[in-house]
Amino acid sequence: MLHSLNPSQQQPAGFCFENTRRNTVLESSLSEVGYKAPGARKTGTTIAGVVYKDGVILGADTRATDDMVVADKNCMKIHYIAPKIYCCGAGVAADANTTTQIMASNVELHMLNTGRPPLVAMVTRQLKQMLYRYQGHMGASVIVGGVDVTGAHLYSVYPHGSYDKLPFLTMGSGAAAAVSVFEDRFKPNMEVEEAKQLVRDAIAAGIFCDLGSGSNVDLCVITEAGVELLRGYDKPTTKGKREGQYKYKPGTTAVLTSTETRLSLDVVDESVQTMDTQ
Repeated sequence: MLHSLNPSQQQPAGFCFENTRRNTVLESSLSEVGYKAPGARKTGTTIAGVVYKDGVILGADTRATDDMVVADKNCMKIHYIAPKIYCCGAGVAADANTTTQIMASNVELHMLNTGRPPLVAMVTRQLKQMLYRYQGHMGASVIVGGVDVTGAHLYSVYPHGSYDKLPFLTMGSGAAAAVSVFEDRFKPNMEVEEAKQLVRDAIAAGIFCDLGSGSNVDLCVITEAGVELLRGYDKPTTKGKREGQYKYKPGTTAVLTSTETRLSLDVVDESVQTMDTQ
């Protein structure tokens, strides 16, 4: 027999925040012994990917930042995983580089053990399992793209281990600006030049709309025939030339008010020393 619950006995809808009180107690106990709970790091990057007619195209900007300082204007954010599988990394640069290097090593061992080329789904599964193990403390957001025996695939993996599989993806602090370009102009089975221009425009939107993204646009075109890594594909923020001479004669700007304050000084001690030049 089925029993229906009374309205007062039904579970409330929406998200459950039961752990918030537990987290507050844990953080207070850490502060008592001189420790501080780790906080989220604000990072800056724009990475994107799209599936087109013959494969996958990945794109990234080239600016590396440390808080408000541009640490590197031309860093590499597209990383090798396997002969036809690459990934773009966003987040903490050291974590993203280390994560992709570990994955490239594990995939190489997997190929040697099985004697078969890797699948993009296998790479994504290993990657999300590794990131889930660190519970977000490994600050790497990754877009994995490649071509295998089952076709072209594109995945995004978040620092906590969750993932998405979509025909176009963006991640990083400039993702909101980049995804607006994809949502406006994406269509299935695009030609290679149209897809390259689309990814380029999405990364450029992130560069112009996000202070953490900048410098150049890198692309990686992955097909069944091979990989074409286009380093410095476009430079949308090239510095322009100064057109005129901006020199002004003294007195061009009027002085509205002038104040002179004299300081009274007393000479306490005065000595003269000659320098030995021999």
